[in-house]
Amino acid sequence: MIEDKDVVELFPPANFSLVTTGIYRSGFPTKKNLPFLRKLKLKAVLALVPEAIPEWLTSFYEANGIALLQHGLPGNKEPFVNIPQDKIALAIQALLDSRNYPVLIHCNKGKHRTGCLVGCLRKLQSWSLVAICDEYRRFSAPKSRVLDQQFIELFDVACVSYDVRYKPNWL
Repeated sequence: MIEDKDVVELFPPANFSLVTTGIYRSGFPTKKNLPFLRKLKLKAVLALVPEAIPEWLTSFYEANGIALLQHGLPGNKEPFVNIPQDKIALAIQALLDSRNYPVLIHCNKGKHRTGCLVGCLRKLQSWSLVAICDEYRRFSAPKSRVLDQQFIELFDVACVSYDVRYKPNWL
């Protein structure tokens, strides 16, 4: 019989979801999420925030053999702040290296920057723009940004390079 003291409650980060085989997405992890993240047996975390990652979280990553891949991105906010296409391309390049799997992508809330990155990845997977924007809006609601959807639409997948030896089988 299992005793209550043996049961560990698992709490996924906000906006947590499977993107595709080997890739998860979420908002910024909290201390409460660490047992859940441990269960995922992550090899890498792709953090899209420009701010420094807290020491308690980097210590957790180090203790669990998780590589921190930080690609700090600004959000698409009117009138003058835009996500640079070359930075999204570098982040996608990390996602197209299966040696990083399983990997978790996160920004602060798992909505806008993460949504843009996942949307651009979906373009590489040949999803229709309607399906891409629908997925983006499901995760970004109630504050979907037209600029984000425009960024995804105009993103040039030809600017993404990757090592074909480590290409995921879903691409």
